[in-house]
This record gives sequence, structure tokens and C-alpha cells, in this order.
Amino acid sequence: MGPNNNIIKTDKIIKRSADLMDYLKEYGHWLENLNTEEKKELEKIKNNDAEIKDRFYKALEFGTAGLRGVIGMGLNRMNVYVVGQATQGLANQLIKTNPGRNDLKVTIAYDSRHKSDEFAKTAACVLAANGIKALIFSELKPVPELSFSVRYKKADAGIAVTASHNPAKYNGYKVYGNDGAQLGPELASIVLDEIEKTDIFNGVKKCDFDDAVKSGMIEIMGDEVEEVYLDRVQEQCINPELIKEKGESLKFVYTPFHGTGNKPVRKILDRVGFKNVLVVKEQELPDGDFPTVKSPNPENKEGFKIAIELAKKNSADLIIGTDPDADRVGILVKDKTGEYINLTGNQTGVLLCEYILSMRKELGTLPRDGFVVKTIVTTNIIKKICDSYGIEMKEVLTGFKFIGEKIKEAEESGKGTYVFGFEESYGYLAGTYARDKDAVVASMLIAEMALYYQEKGLSLYDQLLNIYKKYGYYKEEVVSVTMEGIEGLDKIKSIMDNIRKNPPTIFGGKNVLAVRDYKTSVRTDVKTGETEKITLPESNVIYLELEDGNNFIIRPSGTEPKIKLYCLLCGKDAAETEALALKVREDINKIIK
Repeated sequence: MGPNNNIIKTDKIIKRSADLMDYLKEYGHWLENLNTEEKKELEKIKNNDAEIKDRFYKALEFGTAGLRGVIGMGLNRMNVYVVGQATQGLANQLIKTNPGRNDLKVTIAYDSRHKSDEFAKTAACVLAANGIKALIFSELKPVPELSFSVRYKKADAGIAVTASHNPAKYNGYKVYGNDGAQLGPELASIVLDEIEKTDIFNGVKKCDFDDAVKSGMIEIMGDEVEEVYLDRVQEQCINPELIKEKGESLKFVYTPFHGTGNKPVRKILDRVGFKNVLVVKEQELPDGDFPTVKSPNPENKEGFKIAIELAKKNSADLIIGTDPDADRVGILVKDKTGEYINLTGNQTGVLLCEYILSMRKELGTLPRDGFVVKTIVTTNIIKKICDSYGIEMKEVLTGFKFIGEKIKEAEESGKGTYVFGFEESYGYLAGTYARDKDAVVASMLIAEMALYYQEKGLSLYDQLLNIYKKYGYYKEEVVSVTMEGIEGLDKIKSIMDNIRKNPPTIFGGKNVLAVRDYKTSVRTDVKTGETEKITLPESNVIYLELEDGNNFIIRPSGTEPKIKLYCLLCGKDAAETEALALKVREDINKIIK
């Protein structure tokens, strides 16, 4: 394999492109090196050129989001060989960047997906064989707990085996730095270089798991970490006395969607005093098939069908659902008619931001140098909310690792105090104990918030309308279009190239005022042609600034074969904003046709 000449992107790093890979040769190479049982999967596709090509035309991409792909044999799949190679790359990076250290260690967690525990053990064995101690949880744990464990155990890195909210056929592999945040571009680039130098079959060091446990190179972590983690989560509770007094009056439904949230979410809710929690039994236990949903994604209302039935039967006030690795949370609330409607990630984030800032101001715990962090694709109403409380709003690229970076910068510089951060994709974090989004703390605060407003005679839906009355009506939509395979990658590239070369001057009936190209780091004023430097890191994102405070953003997903289009709209009322949304949708269809 030749040297890596790719420019490192913040959202993904391409290892090897299709034109460099002889997929039939790679297919044969794998058949030569697999054991009899493993070969069977590949032998079944010997007459299917398209399937062989999809599995071997490139290696699964490793970037700042780690690895994510369909489970199966092949370079472009999630399997023990790809995981082993990635872990060898990580081990090499840790040894290279920590010369002379013989006490390196890495914490490892995994979720409920198929082969998650096997992949986690594979990673632990590779690390141990390289002289790096692996601390692996004894059972499945959420991503935020893994993030917490890195700093709590004073580890040099962390690994989470998960594909987050992807469908059941996927699994993934996230890598965290010693600050508990996902790897940034610089370290990810080093890991990538080391992966590319490593022969996937002969270049990976291995050892026996049980032998490594006996020798102390692999340590099994029990409940100690979780108890301390939950202590830190509980500290984020703003109105503990209210919950103790009135907690039982809030009745709500919770579903972990067959994932890792079941134990920690229920534990923290019980700890603070929410006793009237109805758990969706059909979705309670871990199950990598996710049999009750098409996709275990709390963004999708269809996944809440059983939860809604339970809520209606028991007249519940609220429905909360967490994804398989418990870093995202979605909620359903009652509207004016009493029907359960799902809130967007933006709407939930807006409610939480207003609640946290208002309550902390009222209680005198809002720091003078406090700040809130959002991503560039997250609702712009947050700026108005922050301004009203005298709090700075910081904006970062898509990906919670960049929010984690802002927390780290503030702590190291002593300038600014982190209060809250979120991204539109249903990810929230209050507190600095973790450096990734946390559905456990978010679930606790959502319940607390719902109780607070309930005591004032308001539902969360009522409060959302109050926020719009106060700051203006905002509407956000995200369109995700799946484009799988080689053809999909080409289509995504073509769309991005076209809008980059020929940006529209009118979008959704609104004039385009400026175009931000985060790939070239240039903002261009459409009217004057004047340009200015964008200070955020390079990323494959096009951002259109429209009239009247509206915005449109387009970017490829960093974790899935999708192109994502974001509409950040505002108007004087719901009718005006919805009319604008219709026009925007028409122009989006023209882009992706």
C-alpha cells in the first residue's frame, strides 16, 4: 500500500480509493487467509461480482468518527480483522507518541450489537499483545460512560464498539483520546497512517484473552466506574429538592431500544426521585436484532409505536427513548390535542438550554464567564437565548468531539466555564465529567424540566411555544438521503462538486447573501464578491446564508453513506416559516434528483 496522500478531513478520512484497489485480488487474498468457517461467507458470493466489489474495492474508512460499516467479511466490512488492524494502528500511535512509557492503558466499552463483545475482546487482545493494558467493561455500557472512564482511569485512550443508531446490520468502532473526546484530525491521521502500514493478517499482534487476564494485561472493570459516573451525572441535577418532593407526580415512559441505556438511565432516574417510570418491556433487554424497530434511532417516531401505546394506556406525560449506545435521546410530548408528537433534536436542545440557563440564573449558579456550544448545523435560536442570559455562544463544526475540544480549551486556559452543549442530532451534555454527548444526563434533565413546568401548569409543548413567542419562530429540518455503494459515493461527490462550483443565488425563494465553503475555508459575499477566512477547521461542508436569518447547509455524513441537508429557518409565525420550508424542500429535491 502506498503512502497516504489524502488531505485529512474533520468528518472522515478516506483510507484507500476505489481506483487504487484491485478488488478481485483482495478477495482472493482473504480467501487464502481465512479459516474454513470464515471462508464460507465469501465463497457464497464467488459469482456475484457486484457484492465482491462492494466488499473489497476499498477499505472501511477510518477517521475522526472511527470505523462504521456493515458486519461481514471483507475490507469494507466490520469484522475481527478490520478491528484488529485498527487497534494495531492505535497501539502503534500510542507507543509512537508516548516514547519510553511502559504504563500505557486503554479503556474499552461495547454495546448490544451483534459481535460487539467479540470486537471489544479482539481490541483488548491486540492492545495487550503490544504491551498496552486494556481495561474492558464486564458488560455492555453506554458511550458517555466510556468517555468518563478514560479520564477517571487516567487512560491514554478509549475504544467504544458501537454503531450508535444505525440499523442492525451495522457495527462500529470509536476511538477516544486521553481527554475523553473522540480523536481529533491530527491523532486520527497518525492512527490512519499506522493502519495503512499494517498487514491485516500478518501485521497484527495477538494474544489469548484469558491468558492476558491472568497476567494482568487485561483488566475486567465492574460496577465501580458506573457508580462514580452516575454520581457525576447526578451532580448536574438543578432542582433536586423539587424532584424529591414532587417526582412521583410525573408519569412517563422510557425505552432503551434494546440498548445500553436500560440500566444507567433507570438508575439515575430512581436515584434523583423519579419513581413513576414505565419501561417498554418489549424493548427493555439488549438485542442486536432490534426486533421491534426498523432502526433503533430515537429520531424516528415509528420506533416509538409500542411506547406510545403504553403511554396512552397509562396517560403518561412524556416519552423518552435512548439509542443503543445511549449517547442520543429523543422525546415525545403531548400537544394541545393530547396527541404524542416527537420533538426534533433542535427543539429538545432549545428547551434544555432555556431551562438550564433560566434556572441557574434564578438560583445564582450561572457562571459569569459561562458559555454554551452548538454545531454549525444546529438551530440559531440558541444565540438569542444565550444573549438574553448574558452567556457566550460558541459555534463548532459538526461532531461532538469539537464541543469536547471547547471544554478542554476552557479548562486548560482557565478562560470560560462550560454550561451546556448540544447538536441537532439528538446529542446533549451538561457538565464536564464526559466529553461526548450523554443520553443519561439528558434523560434526567428532560424529566426534571418536564416536572418543573408541570408544576407551573405547562407541558413541554406549551413551554416550547412560549420560547418561540419570546425569541421568534424557528423551524429546522434535516433531510438525509442514503446513497450506498460506489455509485452512491460518486453521486454524493457530484452533488457537492456541483453546488460548490455553481452555488445558487436564490434558495427557497430567498436571496443567498453569502456562501461559506468549509473545504476551502472561505466565506464569499454574493453581492460584492468579497471573501474572508473561516477560522474553523477544514470540512466538506457548504453553508448558504439566506435573507432574514435563514440558512441552508449541505454535507456528506461522516458515519453513514448519506448526504445530509439542513434547513435552519425562521419567521414571524408558524405559517410563514412553513411556507418557506415548502419552497426550500422543492429546491432540495432539485439538488438530490
